[in-house]
Amino acid sequence: MVRIVVLGASGNFGARIARTLKEDPLLEVIACSRSGRGPAHVALDIASPGFANALRKLSPGLVIHCAGPFQGQDYRVALAAIAAGAHYIDLADGREFVCGFAQQMHTIALQADVLAVTGASTLPALSSAVIDHVAPRFRELRTISIVIAPAQRSPRGTATVAGVLSYAGRPFNWLQDGVWTRAWGWQELTRVGFQGIEPRWAAACDVPDLQLFPQRYGAKTVEFRAALELGIQHLGLWGAAAIRRLGIPLPLERWAGHLDTAASLLDFLGSDCGGMSVRLEGVSLEGGPLRAGWHLVAQDNHGPEVPCMAAVLLAKHLARSEIGLRGAFASTGLLSLEEFEAEFARWKISTMIQELAS
Repeated sequence: MVRIVVLGASGNFGARIARTLKEDPLLEVIACSRSGRGPAHVALDIASPGFANALRKLSPGLVIHCAGPFQGQDYRVALAAIAAGAHYIDLADGREFVCGFAQQMHTIALQADVLAVTGASTLPALSSAVIDHVAPRFRELRTISIVIAPAQRSPRGTATVAGVLSYAGRPFNWLQDGVWTRAWGWQELTRVGFQGIEPRWAAACDVPDLQLFPQRYGAKTVEFRAALELGIQHLGLWGAAAIRRLGIPLPLERWAGHLDTAASLLDFLGSDCGGMSVRLEGVSLEGGPLRAGWHLVAQDNHGPEVPCMAAVLLAKHLARSEIGLRGAFASTGLLSLEEFEAEFARWKISTMIQELAS
């Protein structure tokens, strides 16, 4: 039996991961949270000076780090897990965190004979699995455009909100027509349509895919946007980001908990339906223009299960010794879309691929 320590197990995603893994008889799950509150939770604070020693005393075989936000975090949790002789998985969505992980951690993980994976979530684990599945239809892949559209009524979590607010109104680089250009967090508004979901406003977000995918797929344009269900909320955040862009120092991250609570007051105006799309453009195998889109629709507030799936799948593979890989890696290419499909079916999440000649 493999002992798995889940850090941040009282949070939006950590609680789901701990609950799902506890259903597997091969796994012993220790749910940890900063306060220790919650059913059978162990108090473990990643910011505590004694964290590494406390983690080692739990004798983990695998540590799953869900205690975000990851923007601004260092690799102390991964280092502590490796020092305890455990494999490591996190749900990081911070671009700097994910993209610098392998360079900093690979040799350390190899020497310890463990696997350390960062970004085991919707981005870039699922997004890369989708592109890996659809890309063989293309001779040349030129444009990758990803949009996530959460349901208004689905729980957001303070850490997730804080992560978004950390780059709202701040500049970052993304690739446009082969040139690295400046974009601004929660700006670059555009109207997007979805299969099975009403059109929404979408705004630019700073995510690891923007840096990882140009090299992995050779695309000349890589974009990521998020689209809130309620236009009033989306445009309100756009306005706050615009104020910060002007140089006015709004402490948005510090307001994450209050803003999440305020957003919940408008849940009655929204739905329990969220989605995701990955749109690809390029040259077909026959030499003509080709567009292909992968679409996901999650009903009944099951959307927050999607960011948890990669960590769950990787944990089960490690518990069954189905992954021999050692070292430190971003999650790109570690899971196939077919592996995700079983999890989609579990939560009655529908997906489809649409292919169009331009």
